[in-house]
Amino acid sequence: MEYRFKPQGVCSAEMIIQTEGDIIKKVRIVGGCAGNTAGVSKLVEGRRIDEVIGLLRGIPCGPRATSCPDQLAIALEQIKEKM
Repeated sequence: MEYRFKPQGVCSAEMIIQTEGDIIKKVRIVGGCAGNTAGVSKLVEGRRIDEVIGLLRGIPCGPRATSCPDQLAIALEQIKEKM
């Protein structure tokens, strides 16, 4: 399945997440810090949704209470609810 998520409170504008069952197949983050978002995307591909939520949930970005990784975890929580 392909899911689209609009992050809040961060520089990225959209997250496009492809899953197969509970496995993350591909993540594309539009906007944000190009190197960081590309790196996060590659690191989560092939992992289970629950594992990634556990790793990324709650990570701040500087003074912000959230970050692109945290927003990705929130997106994955929403995907999990739809499964």
